[in-house]
Amino acid sequence: MLKRFFKKGLIEAGCDEAGRGCLAGPVFAASVILPEGFRHTLLNDSKQVTEEDRNKLRPIIERKAIAWAVAMVDHEEIDRINILKASFKAMHLAIDQLATRPDLLLIDGHMFSPYFGIVHQCVIQGDAIYTAIAAASILAKTHRDEYMLRMHEEYPHYGWNDNKGYGTAHHRRQINEHGISPYHRKTFGICNEFAAKEQLAASDVPA
Repeated sequence: MLKRFFKKGLIEAGCDEAGRGCLAGPVFAASVILPEGFRHTLLNDSKQVTEEDRNKLRPIIERKAIAWAVAMVDHEEIDRINILKASFKAMHLAIDQLATRPDLLLIDGHMFSPYFGIVHQCVIQGDAIYTAIAAASILAKTHRDEYMLRMHEEYPHYGWNDNKGYGTAHHRRQINEHGISPYHRKTFGICNEFAAKEQLAASDVPA
């Protein structure tokens, strides 16, 4: 059973991200402040919840939360500043938007870039421990999935409606066949190789 708070009496905001390990698309983050008594039988780490149940949970969390916000950092900025900094920035942007200021930030994972004026607590696998982090994981994941479905309409061959930008076998095969799209992260794995080839080819074009 998920824990409802880290320290009783504080306004706690759970924070989590989605899309950190993808080859394409932005990283999303969510921050959620839940009522103290909030519980739901389906709520868990988003990776342990089916897509159908995540989509059921999203409107419930958004309706019942004291405050919630979702933010994103796009693929170009990820390439500029790296995915770790981009993940922290997305969390900061989500916290910026909260209508209620929390006393404590509960961060999923073991690292975080401090948010000025609010103390934080990192919790390894926190999305499977605290309700607020689990709720944030659901919102980050569902909002990002929705975004990737829209991107899929523009580039359907990569299968983003299914893999959401992660490096599945199908996604990698399509990159090998079609190259990378404008939405791929050029500093990530196989995309890095193709970006280098494109840059080399462009440098060989006569002026």
